[in-house]
Amino acid sequence: MPQDWLMGLLGGGLIGLAAAMYLLINGRIMGASGILGGLVDGSGHHAWMERGALLLGLLVVPAVLASLMGGSETHLTNNWAIIVIAGLCVGVGTRMANGCTSGHGVCGISRLSLRGIMSTVVYIGAGAITVALFRSMLGG
Repeated sequence: MPQDWLMGLLGGGLIGLAAAMYLLINGRIMGASGILGGLVDGSGHHAWMERGALLLGLLVVPAVLASLMGGSETHLTNNWAIIVIAGLCVGVGTRMANGCTSGHGVCGISRLSLRGIMSTVVYIGAGAITVALFRSMLGG
């Protein structure tokens, strides 16, 4: 029996728990793009250790879990130019939207924030349209 749904449920629960703990302990929203953006533009220099620890955890924990569980299958391209361009597009998009999926989707919706709900509806819709267009154009 496939267990992908179980891992997704567990991962989603852990993200929600982490967001709730971050809000309760620090009094701030756990939006990954805002945390990274504060380190990049210097506005979060006063909390650089906290921000760095959270970002390091976002990178290290999945890598450790993947190695303990025998790796993971992805469909990510090996073309570094596409990966870099896609990352830059995501970064620009999160800045334009004043937040990312963790800030708007997880934290915004759970706080019944109209801005978070609307942002989530827009980026999920835009993603669905993009996938549909690329599949029809590229036959994927």
